[in-house]
Amino acid sequence: MREPLLEVFSPKSAMAVESGTSKGGAATCPITGYTTPVESVRRQLSERKGGASDSRLGCVISVAPNVSGRRYRMATDEDQDIAGKSLALLGGVKREAKEHLSVLPEGKLNHLRGFFNVVLYGMTHWCDLFSPRQSIALVTFARLIRETGANLEKDSDARFAEAVHTCLAMALGRLVDYGSSLCVWASAGEFVCHTFGRQALPMVWDFAEVNPLSDIGWAGACEWVRRVVEANANAQMAPGTAIQTSALNHALPTDAADATITDPPYYAAIPYADLSDFFYGWLQRALGDVHKDFFTTELAPKDDECVSLSHRAAMYRHKDGAWFEAKMAQACGESRRVTKPSGVGLYVFANKETQGWEAMLGALIRAGWVITASWPIDTERGGRLRARDSAALASSIHLVCRPRENPDGSVRTEEIGDWRDLLQELPKRIHEWMPRLAEEGVVGADAIFACLGPALEVFSRYSRVEKASGEVVTLKEYLEHVWAAVAREALSMVFAGADATGFEADARLTAMWLWTLQAANGTAESADNSDNAEESDGDSEGSGKKAKTSGFVLEYDAARKIAQGLGAHLQDLDSLVEITGDKARLLPVSERTRHLFDKDQSDTPTAGRQKKKQTQLDLFVELVQASGSESAWGEKTVAKLGDTALDRVHQSMILFAAGRSAALKRFLVEDGAGSDAKFWRLAQALAALYPKNTDEKRWVEGVLARKKSFGF
Repeated sequence: MREPLLEVFSPKSAMAVESGTSKGGAATCPITGYTTPVESVRRQLSERKGGASDSRLGCVISVAPNVSGRRYRMATDEDQDIAGKSLALLGGVKREAKEHLSVLPEGKLNHLRGFFNVVLYGMTHWCDLFSPRQSIALVTFARLIRETGANLEKDSDARFAEAVHTCLAMALGRLVDYGSSLCVWASAGEFVCHTFGRQALPMVWDFAEVNPLSDIGWAGACEWVRRVVEANANAQMAPGTAIQTSALNHALPTDAADATITDPPYYAAIPYADLSDFFYGWLQRALGDVHKDFFTTELAPKDDECVSLSHRAAMYRHKDGAWFEAKMAQACGESRRVTKPSGVGLYVFANKETQGWEAMLGALIRAGWVITASWPIDTERGGRLRARDSAALASSIHLVCRPRENPDGSVRTEEIGDWRDLLQELPKRIHEWMPRLAEEGVVGADAIFACLGPALEVFSRYSRVEKASGEVVTLKEYLEHVWAAVAREALSMVFAGADATGFEADARLTAMWLWTLQAANGTAESADNSDNAEESDGDSEGSGKKAKTSGFVLEYDAARKIAQGLGAHLQDLDSLVEITGDKARLLPVSERTRHLFDKDQSDTPTAGRQKKKQTQLDLFVELVQASGSESAWGEKTVAKLGDTALDRVHQSMILFAAGRSAALKRFLVEDGAGSDAKFWRLAQALAALYPKNTDEKRWVEGVLARKKSFGF
């Protein structure tokens, strides 16, 4: 069968662009319309080791001097011929190689579920991630860097030669990041995205191949290294010493440091060592002769890496949460040992999973640290792919610690805290801290985790805390109370000037849920944009299409603790919250129709199958079906007012969305829903909490806009 003919055209609108050929890992033929299921796609690509070596050149993109914009043209026969020759050229380079290392990194990838899903498509070795032309370029640059370093050693100072050689290798690392078959073309900005838009290797169906001699190739890579070197050269820093050592067995003597500052692994969030293998093999080939101690193995060492990956790969089955905490406690103990009794420790942590936080905090306390403060500091670039449209933390939390030591350096073990005293002091600490964070613009999950420092200073100052019965209080139990105190304090801020206890559990939970999802700019993230470490490549680990999620998603354990702190139980709020695995979803208002109007939403068109402009009509049809007939809405109001203030606010939002002004007026005025001051206080709070550009925000603001005209 002949390959489909391709063409480059300029669409007049988005409607002129056909749907893509891949969805959920399945592939649809643009000619016949036949869809090959994901299992067959994986089998066929596995036979070709992912397909990078025989991929088809579809388009050439170029820029012209003094001309803005990009030029797109079809690949010519010459373009195709040049690309095709690279495979034979690479074979010749392999045969002629005489080095003790293979010319390409041939180490094996571990299949980390949710991280390295390229393995499912036959990319089982690191060299499989690169097309022949990319491989030839990288092999050539690695060889030239080795030769340049060797020549410098002959003609220059040895330390200078080593520094230049190392900087050139760093530039190669950046070139590798932009030179794999996992780089995509960002059509919106018209640029090439680097491999690690997030800390994973997802499958890419069409990739962008950078010209290594262009400005975004080698020249651009060297420019980045130059800027770093110049910035550090002008920083007026005192000379220092860098050594490679294990955090479990530090090289410094006891009580040597005034401060220990570290950014430890984030529990299960990132497989650091496995990710580093992407660069390790190329750096080994460019730099191995200079820094021999760094490249003694084929791949980066992983046995003692302190991460929790037992749920990701069989080979890491022993690396569970308990293993992480034990290893981290050992490392934290070492850092406390080398820190003076009067010194300070600083640990940077950014993880939205409560399980990860509990493990990290438990390790610090077991190691003999007193956690005295926690500060959220913006350390990440907001425009990075990982942060864009994501529920990720906007800040990294910096935990400030002091050694729980006597002046002679021995750990204090005789202080026992009284559980009743802690429970009295905890709310006061949270009450002092939360408004301060709010003034600084720290809200949501950032604020919750930023409260851990003051809260844990109360707990960690003691060697242990006991109840009146003598029972020892665990950190896990104490953190449950911390979450509860934070939830109550946050709720009092959300409903400023109002008694939050006057609202039912569903309203309190909704407000706190949306507040928790708020980002640093004060706007929440909807579930459509929530980060999902399991997302693979537009391709799930399963075989079906991945449905788009609506609503507002939190980690289940976080949602459970929030609810518990507010005196609510998730299992009692099934009309508001849906629990799936380790995720909990606050349902969007449109999915609560059955509960609010006694009619199943599934009988009506969903937003996912309709164009945006039809949203109002869909809801109108929905309300007609809920009441029995269209004409009935001319005479009737809502059959029954909602049982809670939240239900009544949601009913009014749907009436507004459906364009039923008369029914909305009857609901608020004649049926009395608007006579309750709580109704308007809750509506006002939700208007501030719902994310921008969501239906919910638009609908509740529409109801509020009619308050005065209805006589309230």
